[in-house]
Amino acid sequence: MKRKQVPATDRVVPQEILENARKSLQTDKLAVTGKCVVCGSPCAPTSTEGLCWVCRRLKISAWHESDQQITAQE
Repeated sequence: MKRKQVPATDRVVPQEILENARKSLQTDKLAVTGKCVVCGSPCAPTSTEGLCWVCRRLKISAWHESDQQITAQE
C-alpha cells in the first residue's frame, strides 16, 4: 500500500520550526573543535580539562578508586 502524499500546508510541525531544528543540530556539531590532550579524539563539549568523554570517564574512575584505597588503608 502506498503512502498518501501530505500537502505542505497540512503538516503538523511548521516548516520554519523544522529548519530551525536542523540549523541548531549543525551548530552543535561545529562546537566541538578541540582535541583530547591524551588520545587526540574530539573533546567532550562539557569537558573543561580538554579531554574526550572516554578519557574523562577514565579519570573520574581512577579518582574514585584511589579514594576507596585511601579509606581502606586507614
